[in-house]
Amino acid sequence: MKIDPPKEAALIVNATGVGTVTHKMVRERAVELAIIDGRTAQEVSKSDWEQAKRELTGGSDMDPNEALLETAPESERWDPAPGSAGHIVTVPSVDGEDDEGRSANERLVEEGMLEAEHDQMLQAAQKQKQDDT
Repeated sequence: MKIDPPKEAALIVNATGVGTVTHKMVRERAVELAIIDGRTAQEVSKSDWEQAKRELTGGSDMDPNEALLETAPESERWDPAPGSAGHIVTVPSVDGEDDEGRSANERLVEEGMLEAEHDQMLQAAQKQKQDDT
């Protein structure tokens, strides 16, 4: 059974370095996610909290149910060649690269792009709310 290691925790949020992730930080991120989704700050859902926690602490990006399905052996999900057992071959990673072959710099750039996208969605949702009132 293959279990993906958790990704590294966020290093930046709103262009500010992140130290230890606090409950307040998770709450603020959950409120931002609710606003992006067109809801008010008082309408934060459980999924907003879970997503905020995953984003800030480096948890899996997948829904827990999807992650469970992904951890199931391929033979239990779908067997393309009945009777073929197969096996998993581990590939050692090159120093400084993650499981997907990305360097630390590539991961930082990707994280920065995702954070910028989040900020743009938040600003658009806030502007839309202002225009509606």
